[in-house]
Amino acid sequence: MSKICGIDEVGRGPLAGPVISAAVILPTNHKISGLADSKKISQKKREMLFDEILSVADIGLGIVSSKVIDRINILQATYKSMIKSVENLTFMPDKILIDGFSVPTSKFKSEGVIKGDQKIEQISAASIVAKVCRDRLMKMIDPVYPDFDFDNNKGYGTKTHIEALKRFKATLVHRKSFSPVKYNLPTATIDDDKINNEKKKLVEINNEINNWLKIRGIIL
Repeated sequence: MSKICGIDEVGRGPLAGPVISAAVILPTNHKISGLADSKKISQKKREMLFDEILSVADIGLGIVSSKVIDRINILQATYKSMIKSVENLTFMPDKILIDGFSVPTSKFKSEGVIKGDQKIEQISAASIVAKVCRDRLMKMIDPVYPDFDFDNNKGYGTKTHIEALKRFKATLVHRKSFSPVKYNLPTATIDDDKINNEKKKLVEINNEINNWLKIRGIIL
């Protein structure tokens, strides 16, 4: 039986935080029910399905930071995260199906499926894994920047987020190439000690999320 891998990303649209892709290979005899587009199911249901997926699936994750997004643009960063997710699988799949469009790479062949997260269970599972992981990361970042309400908006441009951006200016996790972030960059008189402290906290969070993922068998 051929190994089918589903890939989906979360985080193309936010003003802050990384874009994350998950690659998932489900066993043919899995008993998971209720797989669907992660955006169309509740947080409680997503987390239940997340645990079920983790218990049976081969999962690879690809994370690309806001800094890299600014350097290569969000489309290329999304492709990069998808390629990384496949490279981080334990086994190379026989077929790779991606929500939306295929990835232009010589490393593997892929097939795009429009609304694949609603049609293909492997893509649905990837959508759930990517969203739970990204939501958790943004929740962990929230205490570093409490004014931006990242716990609730996950970096998307809500009214509260935009107001905070205008008042407090962009943080280290904002995508500075995105509007309206690029019009609300910090001034040159920034507090170096404050920035260094934030960098230290973000490094600690990065280590913490990596440990959390490894404990759950998600390969980075």
